[in-house]
Amino acid sequence: MVTHRHAQRIAVKRTVIRSVAALIGMFAFAFALVPLYDVFCQVTGLNGKVSNSAQQIAHQSVDEDRYVTVQFITRGSAGLPWQMSVANHQLRVNPGEISEINFTFMNHSDKESLGRAVPSVSPSEASQYLRKINCFCFDEQKLNANQKLMLPLVFQVVRELPKDINTITLVYTLYPVNGKEISLVHGSRDKKGDTI
Repeated sequence: MVTHRHAQRIAVKRTVIRSVAALIGMFAFAFALVPLYDVFCQVTGLNGKVSNSAQQIAHQSVDEDRYVTVQFITRGSAGLPWQMSVANHQLRVNPGEISEINFTFMNHSDKESLGRAVPSVSPSEASQYLRKINCFCFDEQKLNANQKLMLPLVFQVVRELPKDINTITLVYTLYPVNGKEISLVHGSRDKKGDTI
């Protein structure tokens, strides 16, 4: 015969097991949320997220009756001693045409460092219609001490871009690939007083 005390123990054990299972489920969901959000943003174009890999050219005729202004903005990072600039701050393109523009990277430190340019698009809806065929943003870049490097962006605005979007802004923000660059920028010193 099951005593009242034994029944209480079983109930407590059941509650503990359910609570632990719920906690594990919440942690698993939290870890899965970020990659799922990134995939959702890439598929829908929400938040200006753009593809991080080369896209195929849309084989379509050029719409010569319509022009779209594509603006380019570059931003540095406090943790990376690089400067990024663009040949022209804006281009007028026809939907369907393939366009190319050059970006210049300059390492202002006396040591090599790794960085990455992360893109975002505004308005966010336009990211679905901007195809990056070749872009330095697909990979990490390595610059030697005081090295200057010019890299192209090859892109296409497809004809399906909604008619009410006449300007697309593409922003590239530089980020260090690891924490070493932060010490280079701030000139951190080791115990001997030498810059590291």
